[in-house]
Amino acid sequence: MAGLRERQKADRQRRILEAAVAAFRESYRAARIEDLAAAAEVSVGTVYNYYPTKGDILMAVVTMEVEEVLAQGEALVAEPPAGAARALGALIDGYYDHSLVYLTKEMWRHAMAISIEAADTPNGRHYAALDAKLCDQVIRLLDRLRARGEIAPALPVAELGRIVFNNLNQMFMEFARDEEMTIVMLKRKVAAQTAPLAGLMAV
Repeated sequence: MAGLRERQKADRQRRILEAAVAAFRESYRAARIEDLAAAAEVSVGTVYNYYPTKGDILMAVVTMEVEEVLAQGEALVAEPPAGAARALGALIDGYYDHSLVYLTKEMWRHAMAISIEAADTPNGRHYAALDAKLCDQVIRLLDRLRARGEIAPALPVAELGRIVFNNLNQMFMEFARDEEMTIVMLKRKVAAQTAPLAGLMAV
């Protein structure tokens, strides 16, 4: 019986998030909880039971996005292509290529605003935790390359990984703000910025 309840709960949450993605991609600001509930075929009370605010729903969508990106990145960390430039490029491109699957630039801007304006709230802390997981994955990629002898053994990979992540994250924020910038343009800019650092890491 407990298993059935859990499956029903998971199904309701899935339907709510699917409805949210569809509505938010049209306009996050204009989306109403009542419309999400109707599209998900649940009551408004059920939506609020799982997600007290629209920001909570948005953060659940961001979490879904980041968890898929992290899972995708794990395979690359386990067996990265040769060389820091290629390996970092592949990981970063994977992050960016997936970034608009569930979210639009408008949605990202609202999520980023939550992370800045409400940093001490559960949603703000959760956004920071997701960033920390992505940063850790970059660090582990560099550590893997160092273990394979492809970057200098004395290099502080934790600090270098944070530099790489901070840059790719800052550039993504610029991408979210700029409606004219495309994913291709973003990837080219970050690749040009990452290449010199990757060159300095090489043995």
